Amino acid sequence: MKLSVLKDELDKAIQHVSKAISNRTSIPILHGIKIDASASGLQLTASDTEISIQSFIAAEKGDVRSVELERPGSIVLPAKFFSEMVRKLPSEKVEIEVNDSFLANIRSGTIEVQLMGLDPEEFPLLPQIDANAVISVPSELLKSMIRKTVFAVSTNESTPVLTGVLWNVEDGKIRFTACDRHRLARAESNYDADADERFNNIVVSGKTLGELQKILPDQNTLVDIVVSDNQILFRQNSLLFYARLLEGTYPDVSKLIPQTFQTELVLETKLFTDAIDRAFLLSREEKTNIVRMAMREDMTVEISSSSSEIGRVTEQLTAREMVGERLKISFNSKYMLDALRVMDSESVHIGFTGPMQPIIIKPLGANDTLQLVLPYRTTH
Repeated sequence: MKLSVLKDELDKAIQHVSKAISNRTSIPILHGIKIDASASGLQLTASDTEISIQSFIAAEKGDVRSVELERPGSIVLPAKFFSEMVRKLPSEKVEIEVNDSFLANIRSGTIEVQLMGLDPEEFPLLPQIDANAVISVPSELLKSMIRKTVFAVSTNESTPVLTGVLWNVEDGKIRFTACDRHRLARAESNYDADADERFNNIVVSGKTLGELQKILPDQNTLVDIVVSDNQILFRQNSLLFYARLLEGTYPDVSKLIPQTFQTELVLETKLFTDAIDRAFLLSREEKTNIVRMAMREDMTVEISSSSSEIGRVTEQLTAREMVGERLKISFNSKYMLDALRVMDSESVHIGFTGPMQPIIIKPLGANDTLQLVLPYRTTH
């Protein structure tokens, strides 16, 4: 293999595929990036067997020649050293030459680096996905729905299915749901096109979606999503992102969501978020994160927390609306902060059905986002 490639294009492709490199694996080949050079361009692949990412650098992009190929071939190079070295090379072009013993000579300007590679034949094959079940979603929408739900997946591997986000694409809507038994996050959006039934009740790992979110573009380009058996593929221009679907039946968490409320509050999102953030500073010192909320007859809401070693914080917020029974309730301030930080509205609607029933938070006037936080039993 012998070629030259534009450094910036190579660096960008390496950064994309490196998201699939895991430090936990003991298989040496999976610590590497596979490089395939052909007349059409340069293809980079990385995998940890759960996630596989492929990025393609076309030989030509418009009037720009990105890859000049002298001899095709393949090699697997150690991801960590290859990535760091390419980033620090001074020249606009990088030359790569590989001999029969998989020794790679990498040249840029006056610098020459030798890296020992591995046989590409030992690299795992990518999943074969039947492209019959496909939907196309704007990248901005996909990133937003991931952001509003992925933080609520469980970190407890004893129930693997809860470490993922449940997808439902039906009845003209896309819905994502995440629940870790203590809180729930849901985001939904209209979807006008028909979707294959294979997109209903699939569960995608929270880790997978977190990595996907990092590499999806901010500009609103379409992402093709393909589902086949136990795999899902996200395809966007020259980037392919494969992931294994989680097995198991996701529990029916819709029963947790109350449909009517005893008490309803409307608060300004930023003021409420800032108040919870300040209360969190003390509550986290107790390792409980417990914050108390008390509603008053004068339309004010008291937010308080305390630490036995540091002290106490109390502040009053004026509600824009307060309807129903005045409650005292306690909850995990970290969970509440996570919920509030994904609200895109100036005000939030908060619904209560009692001091020990789920708290429901929604953006005022919108139903595309729902957050649920379970309260704590405490002595006031």
